[in-house]
Amino acid sequence: MVSSQLTSAATRDIASAGTEKVGHRPAFLRRRRLLLIPLALLCLIALGASMLVGSRPIPPADVLRFALHPDPADPVSQLVWLSRIPRTVLVLLAGAALGVAGGLMQAVTRNPMTDPGILGVNAGASLAVVTGLAYFGMTDISQYMWWSFAGAMVTSVLVFAIGTTGPARGNPVRMTLAGVALGAVLSGFSSAVLFTRSDVLERMRGWSAGTTASQPLEATLQIAPFLLLGLGIAALSVRALDVLSLGDAAAVAMGAHPQRLRAVVLVAIALLAGGATAAAGPIGFLGLLAPHLARMVVGPHQGWIMACSVLIAPTVLGLADSLGRVLTAGEVPVGVVTAFIGAPVLIGMVRRFRVSEA
Repeated sequence: MVSSQLTSAATRDIASAGTEKVGHRPAFLRRRRLLLIPLALLCLIALGASMLVGSRPIPPADVLRFALHPDPADPVSQLVWLSRIPRTVLVLLAGAALGVAGGLMQAVTRNPMTDPGILGVNAGASLAVVTGLAYFGMTDISQYMWWSFAGAMVTSVLVFAIGTTGPARGNPVRMTLAGVALGAVLSGFSSAVLFTRSDVLERMRGWSAGTTASQPLEATLQIAPFLLLGLGIAALSVRALDVLSLGDAAAVAMGAHPQRLRAVVLVAIALLAGGATAAAGPIGFLGLLAPHLARMVVGPHQGWIMACSVLIAPTVLGLADSLGRVLTAGEVPVGVVTAFIGAPVLIGMVRRFRVSEA
């Protein structure tokens, strides 16, 4: 029922293309472009909060001054360059990567209840990183990020294979349950490794909950090219994903290659989810929330969903990260905060789809 709803929406959207070309397309596109302005402003506000908020608030004038003119002898300048700037850059890159990865997963599976966390992709990347650290002596992100990419790719293929085979293939609930089950198993293996290796557990305690405080700026910049590559692949795939939303048979009739497209998109998901997980740990629900909100705003066009997700996801991640810094005397990892935000959203989506199926 969910797939048919999405297919019907995409069909109506494509069918209206002729009307847009006649006279309404320029106004229609202008409205969508104007929507990006408030989203961009909200994203800047969230990134600004990430720079200003913390256990030690910093006035905006000081942040700007030391960001432009670092002073190694000044403790505030050190705080800006060793903590606030690295965290803000990671919020922007990891947020955009997870938001787009979630949109890609929802598009390629035609299932709006998926994201890298729910389908276990983050858990697969996390297990691969923990394994590399515990048994293969990986200590630097330039080493274990390859493990994260591989873990994300293998898990994506497994979940997709389970969800698209058998008599009920493509069923959103089946795919979601398969991902949740696989993610639980992989998370269990990660916990087993961590609890048998106390040295790795101590080093990965914060990272395993999802945090933006674990990486210096240099480490984030090392992984940035792979995230940008994944974003580029996603941008080049949006037209084909719009065609795929009509179903495999219709896509083939229109000259598309569904299996080839899925393989390319799985590479992009592995780059985005694997890179973000390597840098920030397994942050859940962000890839569910951002595309869902984007779809509510701009409709079923994959290009606009991706563009809005690039802005919405860092906004949510930045606000959640800032909130986690002030909730307690210590700090609540951002992965915990996004779980508190995302779980009610998932429950609401499931309830709404159950009603629509009745």
